[in-house]
Amino acid sequence: MASRGTQCFLTIASRHYSSKADKNVAFLGLGNMGGFMAANIAKKGFNVRGYDPSKEALAAAAKNGVTSATSIAEAVDGADVVVSILPSNKVVLDAYLGDDGVVKHSAKGTLLIDSSTVDPNVPKQIFGVAQEAGKNFTDAPVSGGVMGAQNATLAFMAGGRKEDFERSLPILQCMGIKHFHCGEIGSGQVAKLTNNMLMGITGMATAECMNMGIKMGLNPKVLLDVLNNSSARSWSTEVYCPVPGLVPTAPSSRNYDNGFKNELMVKDLELASNMALGIRSPIPLGAVATQLYRVVQSRGFGQKDFSYVFKLLNEEVKNN
Repeated sequence: MASRGTQCFLTIASRHYSSKADKNVAFLGLGNMGGFMAANIAKKGFNVRGYDPSKEALAAAAKNGVTSATSIAEAVDGADVVVSILPSNKVVLDAYLGDDGVVKHSAKGTLLIDSSTVDPNVPKQIFGVAQEAGKNFTDAPVSGGVMGAQNATLAFMAGGRKEDFERSLPILQCMGIKHFHCGEIGSGQVAKLTNNMLMGITGMATAECMNMGIKMGLNPKVLLDVLNNSSARSWSTEVYCPVPGLVPTAPSSRNYDNGFKNELMVKDLELASNMALGIRSPIPLGAVATQLYRVVQSRGFGQKDFSYVFKLLNEEVKNN
């Protein structure tokens, strides 16, 4: 965990920070976000070779200029930089430290950037092994969702050595518009988990209060206009309104599909809760949010966007 007093520094500049021209990029994880992220790197003229166990994901990425690899070892062969965005602690550890993994098969001096959301101890474990093998590693989880990945407007929260962060910027700038160096290794994950717990809490609160106002007879659009012009205004009301039809670009307006899956919100809240437990930091609202999103998942809606919680509160979701 980041030491007390550590500050996050925001970088939006477009200049290149590495004296070495990193042109060959391996990208691991070509799912809902990774596919767009890899494509955006390729669009900027980098040579991108991608790997994903899904043949469909590989085929989709290939249409956007990403060369397919049949294994992690093949993907990282000859790479200057490796970027990954993977679903869990175990998958990340296996991808980096396994026999077919990144650390074993990448060249010395390769920069390794993991943008997955995992326990802060995971990047710490990888960092030590990577350093011993002569590789450079930084954790750089992202915020912005699928739309941010598609539009290259993500925010990156990086932890690790400052020189590795600076070297990563030309790649990160292909995928996002805001880049924070949060401190030592693992601190990017601390920032991301803190962000996602607050996102889950405010999303839950927005759904709860919108549902209450609508059930009391208020016009949903009028209610949203009031909230967005009052002290309750938030990202959840302005950008990610959970009520269908009010914000056209929100997942709620497209059947809660192609957003931030509820099952991923549960995963991140559980990671954040474990982090809080380890330092005895009270999280009463975080605990309630975790349980509510678990209920959504238990009803069979884990693949829907997490704002589907509005449907649960609206009593439209029935047990399967």
